Amino acid sequence: MHEAAEGVSMLRDGVILLGAGLTFVLLFRKLGLGATLGFLVAGAVVGPHVLGLVGDAESKMGIAELGITLLLFVVGLELNPTRLWRMKQEIFGLGLLQVVACGLAITAVVWGLARFSVPAAFALGLPLALSSTAQVLPMLQSSGRMRTPFGERAFSILLFQDLSIVPLITIVAAMSRNPADAGGPPGWLLAVYTVVAVAGLILAGRFLLRPLFRLIGNLGEREMFVFAALFTVIASAAVMEALGLSTALGAFIAGVMLADSPYRHELEADVEPFRSILLGLFFLAVGMLLNLQAIADRPFFVLSMALALIATKTAVIMLIGLAFRMTWRSALALGLLLSQGGEFGFVLFAQAQAGFLVAPEAASLFGAIITLSMATTPFLMGATRRFREEPVAKDQARDGPNADGANAIIVGYGRFGQTVGQMLLAQDIPVTLIDTDIEMIDIAGEFGAKVYYGDGTRIDLLRQAGAAEAELILFCIDGDQIQPDTLEGVHEAFPNAALYVRAYDRRALIKLKKTSTAYVVREVLESAVKMARVAMRDLGIAGADIDRAEDMYRSRDKERLRIQIEAGDIRAARSMVAEQQPWGNDPR
Repeated sequence: MHEAAEGVSMLRDGVILLGAGLTFVLLFRKLGLGATLGFLVAGAVVGPHVLGLVGDAESKMGIAELGITLLLFVVGLELNPTRLWRMKQEIFGLGLLQVVACGLAITAVVWGLARFSVPAAFALGLPLALSSTAQVLPMLQSSGRMRTPFGERAFSILLFQDLSIVPLITIVAAMSRNPADAGGPPGWLLAVYTVVAVAGLILAGRFLLRPLFRLIGNLGEREMFVFAALFTVIASAAVMEALGLSTALGAFIAGVMLADSPYRHELEADVEPFRSILLGLFFLAVGMLLNLQAIADRPFFVLSMALALIATKTAVIMLIGLAFRMTWRSALALGLLLSQGGEFGFVLFAQAQAGFLVAPEAASLFGAIITLSMATTPFLMGATRRFREEPVAKDQARDGPNADGANAIIVGYGRFGQTVGQMLLAQDIPVTLIDTDIEMIDIAGEFGAKVYYGDGTRIDLLRQAGAAEAELILFCIDGDQIQPDTLEGVHEAFPNAALYVRAYDRRALIKLKKTSTAYVVREVLESAVKMARVAMRDLGIAGADIDRAEDMYRSRDKERLRIQIEAGDIRAARSMVAEQQPWGNDPR
């Protein structure tokens, strides 16, 4: 009976949490405040301090922390060595300076205004140097600034902040006053454990995981990819936990060691739903843990510290931006955009609380400070938009679109896709290549081509591959695999990307012609015309007569295709075929 009642309680809590999360996230998205803030408020409302509909936030936090683990795994997957090298100055210069300068400045503010001890001030001030990746990146994407120099600098800072989570967790753990922590292994032994664990995970990735994913890819079992991805994350985190190290570090290393593998986009697409759900549950649990009574007792402190946080981070980041030769308007915009606290602050506050560095009331107060600062960002960006925009002289035209961000996604890298891809690459057009043929991927790798494994007709995988920012998506798959509803779904999901399709034959072309495609081509048409021209030339036909024969064929074929498309029937215009050749209908 007890187990049955416990099962009903879990289902009831799940319904309430998911319903509240759905309601508040939709509301906050509508208001332009972001999903993260919606989850936090939803958790606070249904939690023990307001309505009391759901309790036991600590146990839910234990499960929800898997969301942070999966988030760091995805961050690791994003760390492609080529991209890191191109952005190295911004990531390891601008990003490092921001985290250190803001961390020290905010620590000084916390120590000076709140009179915490030095270790407690560090445990509270360093996490506040981090900004909200979950809030800032969607704002950059929706404004179309993700691939601009400004957007890349903001992304570089956020990326370094994500990288700095592990050392910050280590710093907070090192200051711990928890006797249980004090009885743990000494620092030098933890350093040895870290080096050995990282080396072991890298070797496991190279000699175990890559062959495993290759085997699964050959079998074509997508469900096994999901299992293998979750196993990789949880197993690497479990190894680190067993050694007394950060589970976040294990997940991050697991992502990095697969970042340059052909399976990166497939893994991202498979892990993304679990990451989103568990991260949402994490923020719901954080909201439930917020002690609203402690906040109500000291509202002036929460408000003044939130204002001090925003002002300090804006000023410091603006000065750093000016040092990196940004205009003062762009530097101010960067400071305001990153002025809020971030989601990882809650993780570090929980660590500081577990280490007896801060009291639970202080963790709740500073969690509320982060929440309030996150709520101000959309309003600050909107209120200062005109002030921040670069002035344009009347006789000076604005710059056109930046072509550096243009890219194309080629789905299918067989004999057809290779020709298309190599011609685009010859013009220095960035191309992402996707295929499911493991043997072909390996052969392409021997010739220096990076082909990612995955089903390129899946919208979630295309999104992971950058389709939302791509200008072209070219389906070069052989056979009659592309269906009209697939193309319509891709077009609806990525309306800014032109769709190019390789059609198997005339029937496929007729089927696809009424879809939202920019261009459809029959795969053998041009090669067949080329062979006919060479054959006529070798038979002694004059060049002018060959051109005339080709023009006649193309005009008749085009007209016949138009009639067939309108009728939706390949048997239409049969009389035109009879006029051109004696053997009847031609389905090519």
